[in-house]
Amino acid sequence: MQTILRHTLKLALASAFAAGLAFAAPQSQDPPPPAQDPAKTPPPAQQPAPAQTPQPQQQTGSQPVQQKDTVTPKNSKEDVEAIGNRSVGKGINLYSLEREISLGKGLAQEVERSSKLIDDPVVTEYVNRVGQNLVRNSDARVPFTIKVIDSDEVNAFALPGGFFYVNSGLILRAQEESELAGVMAHEISHVTARHGTKNATKGELMQLATIPLILLGPGGWAGYGLYQGLNLAIPVTYLKFSRDAEREADFLGLQYMYKAGYDPNSYVTFFERIQADEKRRPGTIPKVFSTHPPTPERIENTQKEIARILPAKQEYIVTTSEFDTVKARLRNIMFSRKVNDNAPGKPTLRTKTEQSKKQPTGNDPNSADDDRPTLKRRPDSQP
Repeated sequence: MQTILRHTLKLALASAFAAGLAFAAPQSQDPPPPAQDPAKTPPPAQQPAPAQTPQPQQQTGSQPVQQKDTVTPKNSKEDVEAIGNRSVGKGINLYSLEREISLGKGLAQEVERSSKLIDDPVVTEYVNRVGQNLVRNSDARVPFTIKVIDSDEVNAFALPGGFFYVNSGLILRAQEESELAGVMAHEISHVTARHGTKNATKGELMQLATIPLILLGPGGWAGYGLYQGLNLAIPVTYLKFSRDAEREADFLGLQYMYKAGYDPNSYVTFFERIQADEKRRPGTIPKVFSTHPPTPERIENTQKEIARILPAKQEYIVTTSEFDTVKARLRNIMFSRKVNDNAPGKPTLRTKTEQSKKQPTGNDPNSADDDRPTLKRRPDSQP
């Protein structure tokens, strides 16, 4: 019995040893290939490259967003065919449309007292026509009055009640009519969504909740401020909007310019150019974008909305020869104004501080200031 066990143990040890050698040996029993002669080795360019899996191409700003032939809106707010028959602008609002128009009219008078308007009929008629076309293809419930402000600021703003102002600087900065239309459609959206009076309503409700015993009046607004480099004492409530309001204005503005026939990609193009200018020269973002700049997230959201809710069209309006003509005409007007403003001999207004710096503070009779009046005794008046 012991002999059998001893023989079995030897066989087991021999099997384990053989298995270990087999595991440690190379998997391939073929002899190693002979070393190649470097002179016979083909150059790398002649060797086939390994196949690569194609990566999905990312959407870039220079490429138009791919749109579907048909889209399925989730609600009426996403349905461009329902524009004009939607409940845009609904919500808590203490202002009737009539009161909103009256309010906007008063604010517009302040704007026109504090700024200079472009009165060239060709320029004003063209800008008004572009804007009214957008208004007709929007959810507006009030008439719009559109004027052009003589200002280099790249800006446009719309007051409650449909009083809309476009700076000449915006027209000159746009490269295509569709870019101008995109910014105008965005500002029109603030009026159709009634963002200004909704903000005012929130302010009034907060005051009613916190100071219920104080009679509210015109002085009850949260604050007045200078807006967009102009000396406009307009409540910031009507011109500064939240991130959600800006997002809604982007959303609606895309629909309005699309409905009016313009290429919605131009809105993205204008944003990207403004963003590129800021990267190249920090601090150049126009004040119209100062509170909510054209961030990559905002541009990406706009591109997604174009692909999701706007069905593809065969043709879009990108620009017109009339836009180029009006832009050249406006540039000449602005250049002539600057030449006239800098003309020699033209009267200028000087502040009291500047005058006090020029004039001596004492009664020095030896002062060299010839502009300062002096009193002298007449020779024939002596006794």
